Amino acid sequence: MDEQDTYELFRRGSELLDRGDHHAALVQLAEVHRREPDKDSVREAYGRALFSTQRFTEAEVEFRAIAEHDPTNHYALFCRGRSLQQLGRHREAQAPLTQAVRLAPDREDYQHYLAESVRRIDNE
Repeated sequence: MDEQDTYELFRRGSELLDRGDHHAALVQLAEVHRREPDKDSVREAYGRALFSTQRFTEAEVEFRAIAEHDPTNHYALFCRGRSLQQLGRHREAQAPLTQAVRLAPDREDYQHYLAESVRRIDNE
């Protein structure tokens, strides 16, 4: 398959993801990820599909890789933190969520989930 076929798979997978058909999206995006494992746009879409299908450990790996490549990508930091939260790792989630809030202070969802991790840590 050529680059155009890969792009078409990415486009279809992204559309499925946006429509909420997460498992079908994951199939498409897993193939794109196999072909283009180092592209941040592919990692993000694949990570979103993994998260949406409750494969949080794998999602965290993808979002961590994006954030390592681009430390100012607040969305990747947020998604990494959310993945860690879903794994019950609130103490670890606090750092990427804090960074996401600092980079995008107007995002109320980022603030909400950071506060949730802080609350969970305080109740330990």
